Amino acid sequence: MPDLENRVWEQMEFLDIKNNAGMHNLLAYVKHLKGQTKDALQNLREAEDLIQAEHADQSDRRSLVTWGNYAWVYFHMGREAEAQTYLDKVENTCKTFANPFRYRAECPEVDCEEGWALLKCGRKNYERAQACFKKALEVEPENPDFSAGYAIVTYRLDDPRDVLSNSGQPLSLELLRKAVRLNPENVYVKVLLALKLQDVGENDEGEKHIEEALTKMSSQIYVYRYAAKFYRRKGCVDEALQFLKRALQATPNSALLHHQMGICCRAKIIQIKRTTNMQPRGQDKETVDRLVNLAIFHFKFALERKPTFNIALIDLARMYIEAKNYRKAEESFQGVFLSKSAEKKVLAEGHFWYGQFQEFQKRSEVDAIMHYVKAMKIEESSFIRDKTAHSLEKLALKKLRRNALDLESLSLLGFIYKLKGKMKEALEYYEQALSLAADSEDTVGQGP
Repeated sequence: MPDLENRVWEQMEFLDIKNNAGMHNLLAYVKHLKGQTKDALQNLREAEDLIQAEHADQSDRRSLVTWGNYAWVYFHMGREAEAQTYLDKVENTCKTFANPFRYRAECPEVDCEEGWALLKCGRKNYERAQACFKKALEVEPENPDFSAGYAIVTYRLDDPRDVLSNSGQPLSLELLRKAVRLNPENVYVKVLLALKLQDVGENDEGEKHIEEALTKMSSQIYVYRYAAKFYRRKGCVDEALQFLKRALQATPNSALLHHQMGICCRAKIIQIKRTTNMQPRGQDKETVDRLVNLAIFHFKFALERKPTFNIALIDLARMYIEAKNYRKAEESFQGVFLSKSAEKKVLAEGHFWYGQFQEFQKRSEVDAIMHYVKAMKIEESSFIRDKTAHSLEKLALKKLRRNALDLESLSLLGFIYKLKGKMKEALEYYEQALSLAADSEDTVGQGP
């Protein structure tokens, strides 16, 4: 909840969009949960003022959510008369929609507000948010606000790494293009379009959108965040760090920014290692050590602000491995595996990197195989599964070179090729494994 409150506050303060009334409503709910009812009522008053200022001609329908929230807060305060007053307002407005519900209205503005709230409340709500925006667009297909919400949530549901490993255009690309066309001044959507263009290899067009967004005064902190991501992925890590530092000056408690800072530190470590043939010495070694400690600091800070930030926990574990602090790395990985909030793709990534840790640092091929298989069995077609399949295949072939009759390795190769859809190769390896198993049973049967 502290992370949600901080992100809502950041959006209201630094993002120039038209749904700040919705963010005041969401903040009022957070305040209510914290028992800060006076603050909750103040946020609702501010939501009402914004609606009157921005949508005077539609204030009743735009105020439905706010009035419902007033009723909710007053009811929990034991002030039932005030709660009833707002319920009456909701009921009277709902009557104008000619539907059978006393306190519910089927209107795209309410769907849109629900979409923005769900979008802010974490990835597990993204599909519901997407459905809300889609429903609103069915009524008003050219509405800029509805279009922006639908494009943003679809972008977040895309896995950019999957796009790089599959053919075809991601759905979010055209949606982002449409959102920019409907509202060219929405720089937030513009920078997301730039990142999606980068995902599909259209770097020059993407950079053009980034440069345009950077010339605007609107939503600068958010532009810096995504410009940093764009330039880091382009290989310009120092430039990315400068944008992140500017954004951190305004929002020093952002879990997202600290996580991105840690990723940039890791990228610089990789750059130095590549230029020194993986053997940094002297000044380079000192720089790597400093960057490792800095990355650990940023990943830990991100997790303090957002304890459910499981991908940051995996990144922290990887950095502890870099620091040769294997005990801390182990603790971090176990934190991911025990997390109730970890998504499938994050768990798959955790098992992959833990498998790498077991194979190369702990020198345990058995444990490495076990975690590679766990990653592979997570039913998600993804970049990380392809990466896991490659590592598992290399390890199985390595074991076969040591022992051509290794039953487990033959079975693993059959499993890998089956998941890849290469059924001919899979059958060949499974048949070899079955033949070996049958021979082994015959040999045992002939024993004394």
